[in-house]
Amino acid sequence: MPRPFDLLVIGDANPDVVVGPVPRTPEFGQREQLVDSGRLLMGGSAAITACGAARLGLRVAFAGRVGDDAAGAFVRTALAGRGVDVSALATDPELPTPLTTVLTHGADRAILTAPGCLAATGPQDVPDRLLAGARHVHAGSFFLMPRLARSLGEIFARARGHGAATSLDTNDDPAQRWDAELLGPVLKSTDFLLPNAAEARALAATLAPGSAEGAPEGTAEGDGPGTAAAALARLGPLVVVKDGAAGALAHDGEVLTRTPAVPADPVDTVGAGDSFDAGFIAAVLHGMDLPAALSFAAACGALSTRAHGGTAAQPTRDEARAAALTTRPGSHA
Repeated sequence: MPRPFDLLVIGDANPDVVVGPVPRTPEFGQREQLVDSGRLLMGGSAAITACGAARLGLRVAFAGRVGDDAAGAFVRTALAGRGVDVSALATDPELPTPLTTVLTHGADRAILTAPGCLAATGPQDVPDRLLAGARHVHAGSFFLMPRLARSLGEIFARARGHGAATSLDTNDDPAQRWDAELLGPVLKSTDFLLPNAAEARALAATLAPGSAEGAPEGTAEGDGPGTAAAALARLGPLVVVKDGAAGALAHDGEVLTRTPAVPADPVDTVGAGDSFDAGFIAAVLHGMDLPAALSFAAACGALSTRAHGGTAAQPTRDEARAAALTTRPGSHA
């Protein structure tokens, strides 16, 4: 039977207030400083991925939670306006919608998030009808939603039982614990793990300590993202690492595949990794091989930086395919 959705995305959805460029250290003491711009934009790693996938032509549903407030209404309208099904986006009767402030400084940024109802997001917000009705299930911002994190392995197992593939982008861990006991069981039911290079190294250090031995990649022994990806891949998933200007790479536990970055003159890099995730998932669902999928995903990430915010410049499938053709095929090592 045909499934109603290509992709179910589970996770965080919130407004982003993007301000900058700001001084490296904003002044306190009630000092007012002027910046060039401030924008209210669609945010949340999972939500940006959902929007990017819909822009690429996938049929996308979103499962998560917002508050009963103006910010929640903004999120619901923004997702629906980008073609994402929000019938499973729950409204929390007590806790507010999360809110993120992004302070930009050159290519860098600081991210301040008020979690609101994120801590209340849990398995009750993921209907089985959507798990049974999607070809692929993706989760983002793992460490921001501890209740959902504790049940995500079981949710992914149910999705796989219905024949879906699964993917996870943990994003950053604000506590910097990278909890192996929490994440380890989830990876057993995860087909694709999608960290950036810094996250891959942090995850490998916690989940596979000592894995750098005998792997002299990078500027110090075993500190490169390829080494981290290899260690994480031995835990089960195909590991796909976003590595900024160095492009992207993937490791299946035996073979390392790389693709260069797609040239870009970025206006704003907020959400580029989430757009990469959307591109990689779309490529997999369209049956591309791994080198082509990496190039397509890298194009999606690069093109998303053409405008401010995570969703305004997300590419169509034709735009991403054209940009991906400007890079050479992925190489193997």
